[in-house]
Amino acid sequence: MLLQTVFACLTLTILQTIGTNYQAEIQQWRRNREAQLAAEDGWLTLAGLFWLKEGKNSIGSAPSNDIVLPSAAPPKLGVLEFHAGVTTFHPEPGAVTLQGKPANPEILKPDTSGAPDILRVRNLSMMVIKRGERYGIRLRDNNSELRRHFTGLKYYPVQPDYRVRARFVPYSPPKLIAVPNMLGQTENQPSPGYLEFSLHGQVLRLDPILEDNSLFLIFKDATAGKETYPAGRFLDTEMPGGGSSGEVVLDFNKAYNPPCAFTPYATCPLPPQQNMLPVSIEAGELRYGH
Repeated sequence: MLLQTVFACLTLTILQTIGTNYQAEIQQWRRNREAQLAAEDGWLTLAGLFWLKEGKNSIGSAPSNDIVLPSAAPPKLGVLEFHAGVTTFHPEPGAVTLQGKPANPEILKPDTSGAPDILRVRNLSMMVIKRGERYGIRLRDNNSELRRHFTGLKYYPVQPDYRVRARFVPYSPPKLIAVPNMLGQTENQPSPGYLEFSLHGQVLRLDPILEDNSLFLIFKDATAGKETYPAGRFLDTEMPGGGSSGEVVLDFNKAYNPPCAFTPYATCPLPPQQNMLPVSIEAGELRYGH
């Protein structure tokens, strides 16, 4: 009897330790999440999005420019000449830096290149982005109102039951899934397989997108528009070893809002139709602000 009591106490202690460690892991993840949002290259610094027209696009803080920047920028920064997907910047002398050096006339690489050129002037930075067939200038402001007034994030209580194991079933061959975005566009994204898991007594399935060697999930559940962001949420997990069938962990306590929950200048992907779940996932990040 004594041995059974000791074993029960030891088991309880182990379970309590595991629970405490898991709570600490989630709390650290949340701190990192807030720090990334508020960083100089975080989503809270987004301050503008300007679509380029064919031909010359003048840029600067003067109201007469095609692209009007905040007052921190010089009245005339230069001209962005856009032709057939190529953006050439003609700067005003000494007005702006490119990759840390005074800018000269140069073709700007967009974000889809993997190494975009970044223009900087005071607390502002700019880069060319490509969305579908559209090209634009994304503006960041380290002193943005969104960043200065960031109130922190709110979450559901941590619930270990929402950390589930999912079966990864490869598509052979990998297929493209249609992913809509906030601009009304639809892009085909690579999906290496589907994830199947059980939650609330239901067998559910999600199609992830392959990003590097990770799986990126865009999903919507029955809490959307109520407790959570109306358009849905994101979740990341690791790819099974070797890309073959196996199990992965879906921790919905780490579900997070897309950038569009914080700024009107993001171009977020939306959940594909098959990733709209008929259950409430009361875990992870809650709706931000209003």
